[in-house]
Amino acid sequence: MQKAPFKIAIVHEWFVEYAGSERVVEQLLQVYPGADLFSVIDFMPDHLRNHILHKKATTTFIQKLPFARKHYRNYLALMPLAIEQLDVSAYDVVISSSHAVAKGVITHAGQVHICYCHSPIRYAWDLYHQYLRESGLAKGLKGFIAKSMLHYVRMWDYTTANRPDHYIANSGYIARRIKKVYNREASVIYPPVDVENFSVSTKKEDFYLTASRLVPYKKVDLIVEAFAKQPDKKLIIIGDGPDAKKIKSKITNNIEFMGYQPFEVLKDHMQRARAFVFAAEEDFGIIPVEAQACGTPVIAFGKGGACETVVEGVTGVLYREQHVTSLINAIIEFESRLPEFSPSVIRQHAERFSSATFKANIKAFVEEHAS
Repeated sequence: MQKAPFKIAIVHEWFVEYAGSERVVEQLLQVYPGADLFSVIDFMPDHLRNHILHKKATTTFIQKLPFARKHYRNYLALMPLAIEQLDVSAYDVVISSSHAVAKGVITHAGQVHICYCHSPIRYAWDLYHQYLRESGLAKGLKGFIAKSMLHYVRMWDYTTANRPDHYIANSGYIARRIKKVYNREASVIYPPVDVENFSVSTKKEDFYLTASRLVPYKKVDLIVEAFAKQPDKKLIIIGDGPDAKKIKSKITNNIEFMGYQPFEVLKDHMQRARAFVFAAEEDFGIIPVEAQACGTPVIAFGKGGACETVVEGVTGVLYREQHVTSLINAIIEFESRLPEFSPSVIRQHAERFSSATFKANIKAFVEEHAS
């Protein structure tokens, strides 16, 4: 007699845009199209809803609070309470896609809860002090309120660490953080990268490329400063964000700032670039893998997910300090080893992170642990 399919719930923090964690939900839905969605809020624009099969998530009371559409993060202190109000008791398997509170959804003993953890809450744990400094909340009354709120969130996050039956980390780096913060072991399944949407170009041109949202932790200003000191090397920047004005103020004649560009323009530049330059410490980092899918080598800061996606001397070069001098030395080393980098070998490596691989690994994991 054939076993009935699992009834599956997918719990996600919030649906407001289509970014890295939403890509994971998209692929989970392709594996389990009958799954129901749950989230704190769902303000996903109509033109992006195809990524979640045009489903509407069951949401919490925060959905109806004032200004929740734009300022939902201001309700962080209410999110632990909100996520616990979601009733997923009717499902055999609950898969939480969590970087904040989704893992805290309440399940019963007859269910299997699998948490795909993008990261423990970074601004409550390892980026706590950096977040307070950059937000201007290190001192004063507002700072006291923010610290008190984050202390509460941190305690709740730790006490709910045992709610999932199994953890999946999006990288070995995050698996180590899950062990440190939650004292739980995690299997590693790399997130899906749409490598099929990129093609190899063997004709590389005489420019370097960086592309990202322009926010402080991406360290694009560090890249700009490194190229400003190397006027014989051209850098192209694609992206926009709060740091745009600061970055533009540091640009020299050998640096071109293109701002936000559509996907086809970004892909074209990725294919033609001599190398892609990356300075952030990311949990995983999708865009360096996309560059490698174009056969383009990557020069990346050697901490976090880049250590798992960039192979030293084969698909790129890693530098050890988030410092201008370290990056300059990495660029010099890269150019001295340029003949060693094969676009076809780099592309082959990127295929390890394909959507097809992710879906196969997720399906195998759920079937193994939920049977």
